[in-house]
Amino acid sequence: MAQTYLLFDFGSDEEKVQQARHKLESWKQAFRLDKKLQYKLEREQSAVPATTEEKAEPAKLDKPKSAKTKSKSNPKSAEPAAENNGPVKLFVRLYFSGHEKLSEQRWIDRIPAEEPFKSASPKTVRESEPTFAGILKQFDGLE
Repeated sequence: MAQTYLLFDFGSDEEKVQQARHKLESWKQAFRLDKKLQYKLEREQSAVPATTEEKAEPAKLDKPKSAKTKSKSNPKSAEPAAENNGPVKLFVRLYFSGHEKLSEQRWIDRIPAEEPFKSASPKTVRESEPTFAGILKQFDGLE
């Protein structure tokens, strides 16, 4: 079975990432592509989350003081949004058998042409390319 990877770099646009994820999920269900279309997200964390984690621990110690917890809970709600500001990459794996070459080619053409994927600088990596081994390791290493 041939594997092809489609790579999309969404930058820090979380809304586009969620639209793309939702579109991929709907295609998987509608076309019964459970094992044939898989995707994983790679979120690169910046240095900002390390400092927010350090600030979050002292805030936990101040919880018995009710007046201060209310004032500190508002900045805490803004901190998780700051953690997602790093660049996000989407890896899509197409895994079709040899007799499904036409279906595979249609998906390779279709996915990068759709709206949330167009602006994410799509890149296609096939098994015959030299960068395939690195992409395969990176995809398998993601959750």
